[in-house]
Amino acid sequence: MNTTDHRLTPTAWIITGPTSGIGRRTAFNLAQHGTVVLVGRDPNKLKEVEAEINARPRGHAISVVCDFSDIPSVRRAAAEIIALDLPIAGLLNNAGIFPLGARQNAQGWDLAFTTNHLGPFTLTDLLIPHLPDGANVVFTCSGAEDPERKPARVSGYRGARYISAEACARGEWQPGGSTKPGFDAYATSKQCNLATVLTFAREIPRLRFNAVEPGFTPGTGLGRDANPALRFLAAYVLAPLAPLIKYWSTPTRAARLITEVLTDTSDRTGVYYDEKGKPMLGSAQVRDADFGERVVAETRALLAQIPGTTPEHQPRTTLG
Repeated sequence: MNTTDHRLTPTAWIITGPTSGIGRRTAFNLAQHGTVVLVGRDPNKLKEVEAEINARPRGHAISVVCDFSDIPSVRRAAAEIIALDLPIAGLLNNAGIFPLGARQNAQGWDLAFTTNHLGPFTLTDLLIPHLPDGANVVFTCSGAEDPERKPARVSGYRGARYISAEACARGEWQPGGSTKPGFDAYATSKQCNLATVLTFAREIPRLRFNAVEPGFTPGTGLGRDANPALRFLAAYVLAPLAPLIKYWSTPTRAARLITEVLTDTSDRTGVYYDEKGKPMLGSAQVRDADFGERVVAETRALLAQIPGTTPEHQPRTTLG
């Protein structure tokens, strides 16, 4: 964490995954609205973004190092953020990965499911008791979770394949999924993000929880695992075409939309926005309140098994 010579403003915003793509552009947008807490795993990249923001006349940024594939790291980051004692107006859970194949973290858990769902869930759950009434929590989600969404099916997705939080952490998915390695893990992790948003919105009315489907944005850091030829194609051929294609977007457009949702001062909560900022529906499964409550309960139970969580550090948010 770097807190050197930062100029605090009356409002602070937490953003995860702020060093590339949509996250980086959103961080610069949020810097116009107050202090930005940059949360990511690469300290050198964090310092670069922090320095660029702080060099601006109205720039105020602080860095907190966090590896979302490592739950103890997330817990340490949450404690650092809480210790800053900033007037937090919003939290953007934007960090995410899309490994093309099945990969595990150091603990042996599925890397995508842990990084995209378990890590952000941990951070959010720990910060909730410290967020003031009316604060906004936004998750970057994906239509890939919906098996009926045509663009996702054309791309090879078959929707989320959730069994249980514990099974998914082991890299196990409901049968009948995608033939492409990594697709089920990504779609399922994104469904769990959306289930978390919709469940928290119902059960924690003092805060606002919303989700954004930013649209397909070729050339972002999400595709870092692709081979060089595909990355070149995405960045220099597909990206320029994005504004012309339905359901596609650009990092700049997506960042503008996410910033608008995060800084919105209305009472809207439990809304899932598409790439144009219009409310959209998730899959039939994720709209089932019982399913969402099961995802949240099973996620908490799984995370409670990881050493290092003691009663005094575990969030005690009252649901219902």
